[in-house]
Amino acid sequence: MRENQVRVGSLFLHGTDLVRMVIIASLALLCIATSAVSFATGTLGIISSQLFFIPIIYASYISPKKGLFVAAACGFAYQTIGYLYSFPSPVALVTITAEAILFIVIAVIIAYFIERIHAGELKYRTVFENSQLGIILFDAAEFSIKQSNEKFAAMLNYSVDEVLSKSLLDIFLSPREKSRFLERIGKEKTTTDFETRLAAKDGSSCWVNLSWCQISDGMISCSVININARKLAEKLNNDNMMKYRQLTEGSPTSILIIQNGYIRFANPSFVSFVGYSLAEITGKGLAAFIEPGDLDAFTAFSAQWVQKFPTKHAKEFRFLAKTGETRVGSLFTNQAMHMGSPATLVNIVDITEKQRLEDQIHKDNERRRGVIVTVAHELRTPLQPILGYLNLLLSDADGFGIKEDTKKILERCLASVDRERQIINQMLDLSVLESGKLHLSRSTFPLAPLVQKVLDTGGYATKAELTVNIEESIQITGDRERLFSVLDSLLSNAVNYSKPPRKIGIFYRSQVGDRQHHISIRDNGVGIPQDQFSSIFEPFQLADGTVLSRKYERLGLSLSIAKNIVQMHGGSISVESVVNAGSTFTIHLPREEMHHDA
Repeated sequence: MRENQVRVGSLFLHGTDLVRMVIIASLALLCIATSAVSFATGTLGIISSQLFFIPIIYASYISPKKGLFVAAACGFAYQTIGYLYSFPSPVALVTITAEAILFIVIAVIIAYFIERIHAGELKYRTVFENSQLGIILFDAAEFSIKQSNEKFAAMLNYSVDEVLSKSLLDIFLSPREKSRFLERIGKEKTTTDFETRLAAKDGSSCWVNLSWCQISDGMISCSVININARKLAEKLNNDNMMKYRQLTEGSPTSILIIQNGYIRFANPSFVSFVGYSLAEITGKGLAAFIEPGDLDAFTAFSAQWVQKFPTKHAKEFRFLAKTGETRVGSLFTNQAMHMGSPATLVNIVDITEKQRLEDQIHKDNERRRGVIVTVAHELRTPLQPILGYLNLLLSDADGFGIKEDTKKILERCLASVDRERQIINQMLDLSVLESGKLHLSRSTFPLAPLVQKVLDTGGYATKAELTVNIEESIQITGDRERLFSVLDSLLSNAVNYSKPPRKIGIFYRSQVGDRQHHISIRDNGVGIPQDQFSSIFEPFQLADGTVLSRKYERLGLSLSIAKNIVQMHGGSISVESVVNAGSTFTIHLPREEMHHDA
């Protein structure tokens, strides 16, 4: 049973409701007794019926529906008593019936108006309590706060009860603010946008915007908007502007103030950057100095300046200097105040030399990739006949008169040449990946058959004890052949690095609601130190060091190639490892097809 509730049979009534019911019942019984005495003695007359309006009006005020029931009950009781004492007088009976009906009519009328009043009160209370503005009602003469919503109390870190115990004049931050308020309210009983500072519970300042109007002779309603954040931002911007003015003259960064689309201020660095005089710059739009090929992108970028937020990222644009030279600048923007009005503060970092260097590096990388591709092709060309002759000789060793010792030497030669061919192919693949010229051929296919094909093609079942846990229903989207090579590379590493007896596990997991596939390959190999996790995916970087690299005959390209392919699919590869215990490489691929420019 809840607090302040009373159990009556199987019902639970609030204590206040029970008291009201007792009062209504007592009044009704008193009226019935009075009516009975009145009819029996003929002393009170019509007053006895009017007494019934007391419990009826009281019940209707508390609850309009209950008032109707009380009116009906009182009317029935009054009519019963009246009939008992007045029968068979037709006039008396009609009068008594009319009075009983009048009870119900009065109850209906009262219920109607009470419902209208309650609806209005409920609407006002809903607006008052749920408003996003602070609202208070205060006395027009004494300024004592009569009502306050939670929003206003929370604004100053008070509780509502603490606010109601105060005068509005007590919570102004300073005597000056209080004087300004008294002067304003003395002149205007209705005011909007009066900015002042109130004191929070801890004594800190809170800027607010007050709007009030007088709703009765002695009561004023006031809405309160918290503008503290805006005022602090304005102060910060003004302070920043003063600091910028002190720094701009000697700043190596170009600094502009743009207002309504026109340059209002430019520091000497920008003058030097574009080669125009300050008079030729001021009053023009920044677009006048942008290289025509970048104008569309600049227009879209500058459209963001009208917002009250800085642009999220810097943007690079080409500028045409007065000499005709093309310069490159990286633009940063922020909001500021200039001459009391909003403006955009633009910083331009000269990255012309940096861009030239990057272009040169890009050209050098392209040239390097071209050299690698050319060399790889030149190396692969003579390998083809060597592989062919070795395979031919080994396919019919007896026919060519090759002895067993010579055959073993040729088999070693074939393995070495094949390894060189694989390395050259990996170098070519890596060059294509780095150049961004590789295109994926996407399709949706079941994962389990792909894994099985990798195992069969590589003959891994004969090299290690395999555990595969992938449901047949799992479907993935991607380039089947490229993902085949990724799985093959990871399985090859797992087998080569595992310690006898080699145990390799291939597992799939993806929780409900997970937006990625997770394919893990676990081995019981030498493991990888944690500080080398990131470097093993770089070309020619080896987790096992020089000695183990020779032992396992690795060049360090396969993981880099695998990482690039998975990233082209919108995924990633993670690694978990314990030295001398084993490693787990996990491929994370998006469930939904990701569209990337290959």
